[in-house]
Amino acid sequence: MPSRTDSPLNVAIVGAGLGGLSAAVALRRQGHSVTVYERYDFAGEVGASLSAASNGSRFLEQWGVNVKNAKPVILKKLIMHDWETGDVQNTYGLGDYKAKFGTDYNNFHRIDLHKELLRSAFEAPGEGPPCTLKVNHKATAMDPEAGTVTFENGTSVSADLIVAADGIRSICRNFLGITPNVRMSTSCCYRCIIGAPKLRSLGLEDYINNEAIEYWGGFGINKIVMSPCSNGEVVSCYCFYPAEYNDYREDGWNNSASPQQLVDTFPGLDPRMKTLMLNAEDIKMWRLYMHQPYPYWVKGKVCLLGDAAHPMMPDQSQGSCMAFEDAGALGLIFHKNFRDEYSITEGLALYEKLRKPRATRVQDASVRARENLNERIGWSSSGDRPGKLTIEEVCGYNMRDHLKELVDTRARI
Repeated sequence: MPSRTDSPLNVAIVGAGLGGLSAAVALRRQGHSVTVYERYDFAGEVGASLSAASNGSRFLEQWGVNVKNAKPVILKKLIMHDWETGDVQNTYGLGDYKAKFGTDYNNFHRIDLHKELLRSAFEAPGEGPPCTLKVNHKATAMDPEAGTVTFENGTSVSADLIVAADGIRSICRNFLGITPNVRMSTSCCYRCIIGAPKLRSLGLEDYINNEAIEYWGGFGINKIVMSPCSNGEVVSCYCFYPAEYNDYREDGWNNSASPQQLVDTFPGLDPRMKTLMLNAEDIKMWRLYMHQPYPYWVKGKVCLLGDAAHPMMPDQSQGSCMAFEDAGALGLIFHKNFRDEYSITEGLALYEKLRKPRATRVQDASVRARENLNERIGWSSSGDRPGKLTIEEVCGYNMRDHLKELVDTRARI
């Protein structure tokens, strides 16, 4: 009979996006038995680039994810352009980034990283038993106290721990008794990509070679954010504009638009950027919403993770990193011998105490950064305004030390 300290958890994860797969890998590494339930028939991913600063990238490395196979571009600087001329107004160098924070500043294409997380969870060798993927499992009911989930196909499962990672439109939140307080922001966004061969033919190859996140605008609603990904084979753009421009209200972020629609939204913009837009591919429109922080993330045997727990505006480039941190926290808390220290319920209480204040602080800062680039980590400093979120606070965070403080404090009480 296994002892208390070597008995693995039976874990159910609802959602096979980046957050759910990260949790699967983190908990696999601790020897737990993990099953991921995905509502669709294939656990795919859509979108453009995502930045994985050191606070996210360090967990990918610790879990043994093959970061190189996910084809990142290592970012070297941030560049601010004049809106009308494109002239460089300011540059923030990241030359000492790895020495300072421990990892490179990786910029991935979402699809590349999703594929690598799939391999890490279900296929690649590594510590812990490979996870199991169940597709066509849409959750329709959940009993957090009993630790059960029922799916639309009639299947019902029970687990020691349930991780609800079903995204910004989470159904599982409702099962925990959480009613989101959501309102439309004043902003919408286009996202698009363009391949390196096309950029070279247009004389825009510097957008690849700069190895940078580049900005136009950002002081007010209008802002363009551009960065290379996928080994420099693709450049990705996020283009923010006032919602009143076209009163776009359709939900989702996979609704198509034309190059001319994109260009017409930004009169007076840098001509070189307009040239890029007219040749862009996979242009999608995206309505932005603001979620107030939820009162709690944990109930019974269930915890929320990623966008299901803390939907945030994209302007800090920290949405994915916060999901990686959530997953990292679960791996640290529910380590192989956690039962020597606390129960599952106590572990989930630690998870919420560890993660909720930090994610909420980043969530709040992302709202401020929507219309003020000076609030964006990298451009900001604590000298600008006391209490401002800075790159040092975000990227230099040591979760192990933070968790140890919480555990030590709990032991003294």
